[in-house]
Amino acid sequence: MSRLLVLFSVWLFTLGCGAETPAPAALPPAADPVSAPAGTRRFLALGDSYTIGQGVPAADRWGVQLAWLAQAEGLQKPDIIARTGWTTEQLREAIVAANPPASYELVSLMIGVNNQFQGLPLAEYRTDFRELLQTAIRLAGGRPGRVVVLSIPDWGQSRMGRSYSQAAISQEIDQFNDAARQECAAAGVAFLDITDLTRATSYDPAQFASDGLHYSGLHMQQWATRALLLVRRLVQ
Repeated sequence: MSRLLVLFSVWLFTLGCGAETPAPAALPPAADPVSAPAGTRRFLALGDSYTIGQGVPAADRWGVQLAWLAQAEGLQKPDIIARTGWTTEQLREAIVAANPPASYELVSLMIGVNNQFQGLPLAEYRTDFRELLQTAIRLAGGRPGRVVVLSIPDWGQSRMGRSYSQAAISQEIDQFNDAARQECAAAGVAFLDITDLTRATSYDPAQFASDGLHYSGLHMQQWATRALLLVRRLVQ
């Protein structure tokens, strides 16, 4: 691929992602049932545009939906360190700058799609991911059992993904996810595969945000529902 075509592809992907909008300092409260207990378990979500929920209301973010579903477990709405376009290196730097306390009852990590899209080496991703995993464990009070990693979605199945080689994207996504799964197993951290859900969208507009690349609240509800069963075991 020529340099001009690569630059054009990156420009196109950036348009689809939108501006790198930082997550707000505080999220609006979810609609809690009257009988629900007050949240007592702090939740930190680390990642990129998928963690922010690019293009959807804050209440539709998968982590916020998970907190609403896990009210009985006392899970609070997540604090978020994430931004659209972040690679593993940028997330690592942002965590250092934010210096969050190592006192969370649950920490989620979902990162790597921008490494894959930018063509960064898989070996580099593995090294960075391993470090991020150890950081997530530290922020969970040194408890690997309170960390959950979500797999990288297959954006090749989105409307925007039609402009690229879907087979190549899927293959690379699988390679990155395999590396993350192996590192999670070595560290004793739960790995939650949601990639199959993103491959079953069938280009349905209801499954995507208005940019045709990121996911709708309706779709991310599937991530939250799948995560709920795992999280209930992790925080019990």
